[in-house]
Amino acid sequence: MRTGLRLQREWLRRGVLAWLLRPVAALYGVSFGLRRLLYRVGLLKVTRIGIPVIVVGNVIAGGSGKTPVLIAIVRHLQRQGLRVGVVSRGYGRETVDCREVLLGADPREVGDEPALIRHATGSPVFVARRRVEAAQALLARHPDTHVIVSDDGLQHLALAREVEICVFDDRGVGNGWLLPAGPLREAWPRQCDLVLHTGMRPAFAGFTAIRELGDEVVHSNEMRTPLADLVATGGEKVDAVAAIAQPDAFFDMLEARGVRVEHRIGLPDHHDFDSWLWPHPRATHLLCTEKDAMKLWPSTPEALAVPLNFTPEQAFFTALDVKLSSVDGYQAAGTARLPRHQRPADVER
Repeated sequence: MRTGLRLQREWLRRGVLAWLLRPVAALYGVSFGLRRLLYRVGLLKVTRIGIPVIVVGNVIAGGSGKTPVLIAIVRHLQRQGLRVGVVSRGYGRETVDCREVLLGADPREVGDEPALIRHATGSPVFVARRRVEAAQALLARHPDTHVIVSDDGLQHLALAREVEICVFDDRGVGNGWLLPAGPLREAWPRQCDLVLHTGMRPAFAGFTAIRELGDEVVHSNEMRTPLADLVATGGEKVDAVAAIAQPDAFFDMLEARGVRVEHRIGLPDHHDFDSWLWPHPRATHLLCTEKDAMKLWPSTPEALAVPLNFTPEQAFFTALDVKLSSVDGYQAAGTARLPRHQRPADVER
């Protein structure tokens, strides 16, 4: 954990460690550039699946808010009457096969973020090491799907995509260098369709969003109670645990809402919670993120999950709709047009 935090700090500046790692970063850049070229000239295969694919990803290592962005996009498309599927690698899962994420699935088998996406949206979600395989399996099981949204995958070039959305938080591009000298998975700027900032201080142009905690906490039995109950006069003491890329951001948001956090328990992103025990001395309550609750509730059912409400500005959704409307195979709201992979050959464009 400490090593990871130190590296994250180093990536925000061009210090001695970053300079020492520059030669390795140069090799990484050449390798990625060669791989992109091989896809571009056709020596590596790019697969089109017959319906529009939206990739929600980033160029910076570590969490930048992709999962809340993806959930917001899926819900936006669902409000238009579209049937949306989601594909993911299922980072951190113990399995390696391609499988559907069912409601109540063990996050250790499907990944914590896919489990949360399935729970939050109700959309079909498939995980596989190769997102192409996940997308093909999803369409085979749910052939009436209109749009697929890929959780991460900007650098997964084997899956053709019609829309690329690049997500940034307040780190921007850090020191601007490639891994491991900096946080960039690939050089920036790069071409993409939409840029969305999830933080409070965007480093450059792009759409913005409002991030705020929900007004209720969720119990393991799905019951909900007001977050304000923890902010009575004098305040109920709570412990807070988070296994996300930037746990302090979650803790700060709690305290900004008046929640007195007795112990901040930050764990590595995607921590499995298998052997984790709520340390003593304990406060009255234990708060966690919704993502962590998927893995924490089986062993610590008394934990309370605090939802994160994520609302991109309307202009972002308008721009997304405009982009999709120009894509062959996209079914706009209120039409009866079939997805391209279901249409007879004589009506194909």
